[in-house]
Amino acid sequence: MDKITYANLGSLGDDFHREFDAALNQARHKLGATHPLIVGGKAKKSAAGTFPDTNPANTSQLIGHFQRGGRADAVRAIEAARRAFPDWRDLGWKQRVSFLRSAADEIARHQFKYAAQLTLEVGKNRFEAIAEVSEAVDLILYYCRQMEQHQGFVQPMGGTGGEQTRSLLKPYGVWVVVAPFNFPFALAAGMAAGALVAGNTVVFKPASDAPYAGLGLHEALQRSGLPVGMFNYLTGDGGELGGELLTNPGVDGLVFTGSRAVGMDILQRFSAARPRPCLAEMGGKNPAIIMPTANLEDATEGVLRSAFGMGGQKCSACSRLYLHKTIYAPFMDLLVEKTRRLKIADPVQRDAFLGPLINEAAVARYRKTVQKGKRDGRLVYGGAVLRQGDFAPGLFVEPAIIDQLPPKSPLFQEEFFAPILAVAEIASLDEGIVRANDSDYGLTAGIFSQIEGEQEEFFARIEAGVTYANRRGGATTGAWPGVQSFGGWKCSGSSGKGALGPYYVQQFLREQSQTVVRPPAAAKR
Repeated sequence: MDKITYANLGSLGDDFHREFDAALNQARHKLGATHPLIVGGKAKKSAAGTFPDTNPANTSQLIGHFQRGGRADAVRAIEAARRAFPDWRDLGWKQRVSFLRSAADEIARHQFKYAAQLTLEVGKNRFEAIAEVSEAVDLILYYCRQMEQHQGFVQPMGGTGGEQTRSLLKPYGVWVVVAPFNFPFALAAGMAAGALVAGNTVVFKPASDAPYAGLGLHEALQRSGLPVGMFNYLTGDGGELGGELLTNPGVDGLVFTGSRAVGMDILQRFSAARPRPCLAEMGGKNPAIIMPTANLEDATEGVLRSAFGMGGQKCSACSRLYLHKTIYAPFMDLLVEKTRRLKIADPVQRDAFLGPLINEAAVARYRKTVQKGKRDGRLVYGGAVLRQGDFAPGLFVEPAIIDQLPPKSPLFQEEFFAPILAVAEIASLDEGIVRANDSDYGLTAGIFSQIEGEQEEFFARIEAGVTYANRRGGATTGAWPGVQSFGGWKCSGSSGKGALGPYYVQQFLREQSQTVVRPPAAAKR
């Protein structure tokens, strides 16, 4: 089967579906078990007991019970990672690359198993689930190539008077990796691989809505032969567990993907006692601008996929649309027509496009946001919470399109992580860019225009880290390792260097300059 990316999902045929259905059947038979923490290679139970993880498409279906890790569990995991660090560091970058390539091979061999688990645990349709697993493989391999291309990041420097100097990038030590629920396999794999290939050891905490995906990543790394203690798996909510991971002095770095509120709290608390690297990707409020020369078929398709794919539960989702007044009516008509045709269903179904939201809190947030949109603007389409018939067991909602809102409406300012698209009319590209930049976020942005000058002006002025022009596959979504770097400006990111890109791995390393003074030849005799 050809490489699967977010841009070619429509090309998957019957062979794909047969393999996916077989994997689903196998995955269902393994649900409901109780899973441990993994610390220093050993299975551990938490004194606080377990919590349930359920299928958002059918909340009566138990995915499994997971440990409610606490402060003591975090301390043990950090200590295990610190004990393992010298051996992993001294192993050398070539051996580390070899282990991680083996892990990527392991994931690729079992891609349908991991994809089926994603569909059941977080409600991804089967196309997006398999693409996420494929992305995890490419993330690991891409970061391995970065180490190879830079020969372990050893660089000769200048020297005078008998001095010889080289610059080395060296690992920090122990890194905490905190993954989100929406890409719980790919982003966890990418963050962990960046830390590991650089020579650090990892304490990994998955989102509490997606601990099963994180366990799958641990199992793949374990089967690849990764030495004991290099990757430690903790589950649980914030509170004591999160507090210990943030404040324990044995942690040398932290990488996080999640909400702005949580990310800002992490940034402030993690380096309160001493400077420590903290890489935080904190969401987006991503705009698309549609100009009069846009191909309406491509533009509506790109906006629809970005706004409503995975229920808008992507930090790159298109949630703001700035639509030129000369094409406002035909664009909206076509967008509504296409949105009406989207199939909302249990994502195990072959032709499901939109599955459930992740939890009841997300449904409540969706309902509240739609109600505000109806009060302050016009509900053009959708907006219902679906509780009847086949939808009754799950957390399903309709896509919502809302226009005629005030420019400063929260629907243009706040990230809701739901399939809600706020639309505004603009009279010029300048107005569109000004309004697009009027946000605390700066993750992704897109434009549809056939005029090169407009594209160039957009790229020059837009305040976002990931930008697209005329992208039918996703107006603001769909970055891929080694193809598009993925990192935000402003409140969307802390480091200024994106994941999936050529400068990511270096962030898990620190520089050391080594100078040796060579004695004159006569002094050697």
